[in-house]
Amino acid sequence: MEAMANEPAGTLLLERRIERAELVRLARLFGDMIKYVVDVERGVIAIGGELHADAEQLLLEAGSRQGDLWGANYYPGRGRDGCIEFTSLINIRPSQGNPGMEVQDPALRKRIRALTGALVGDGEGL
Repeated sequence: MEAMANEPAGTLLLERRIERAELVRLARLFGDMIKYVVDVERGVIAIGGELHADAEQLLLEAGSRQGDLWGANYYPGRGRDGCIEFTSLINIRPSQGNPGMEVQDPALRKRIRALTGALVGDGEGL
């Protein structure tokens, strides 16, 4: 199932790759950047919404654990190396070794990148 029911308008819960048309729709709604949150343990992504907290809440309601959720921004058309910004207010977690908004752990960034590539894209143009 690509998107699950009961999502806030503009927010999708992805368990498989997003349809190109949906990605185009989200890009039109929110500009050149699309906010998303990755559950690094369950391998799902909530994408869209005005705030990372919107996507975070959707994942929490779907059974995710707070400590497994990390926010990022996706930029279509910037290619693999430039499409992900690992920055979000929800990432500020000193207790998990992440004191700022940007995800610091290289292994965690690698997991986020892999899930983004699998479910969203690698920065291809729309």
